[in-house]
Amino acid sequence: MDAKTALRFAASIVSCELAGAIGSIATVPNIPAWYATLDKPSFSPPNWVFFPVWTTLYALMGGSLAIILGMDIKVKGVKLALGLFVVQLYLNVLWSFAFFGGHSPWAGVTVILLLWLSIALTIAVFSKLSKTAAWLMVPYILWVSFAALLNVAIALAN
Repeated sequence: MDAKTALRFAASIVSCELAGAIGSIATVPNIPAWYATLDKPSFSPPNWVFFPVWTTLYALMGGSLAIILGMDIKVKGVKLALGLFVVQLYLNVLWSFAFFGGHSPWAGVTVILLLWLSIALTIAVFSKLSKTAAWLMVPYILWVSFAALLNVAIALAN
């Protein structure tokens, strides 16, 4: 891997991790204050699980993004792929502000369903450009699928 490629990967991963940090502005202060008071389903993981899972997922997303960013922007589908990636990353951050910041599980359900759809579309477009980039997004959509189920269960219980 040359220096330019390494820098692209590092910048992409840092950018995705930064999105997670922005979302944590709404999340972290509300875990002990608000989230702890909610009725949660039996399959709700302990709070400590979320940080390492999300850190790993943001790194994988960043790797996926770096692969697409390494392609010629003139290649059919690259602009669409990058646009979809930005949309899903925005929705990822927005979910934290809807659910935690807004203290609204139902707003979270709305955003997470849009997030899931945007991730699925991103994976579909990425797969036409790079199978590796698409596969790097699979753990993310699996976790968001679980998170959506958890979000719906919390909304129904509260």
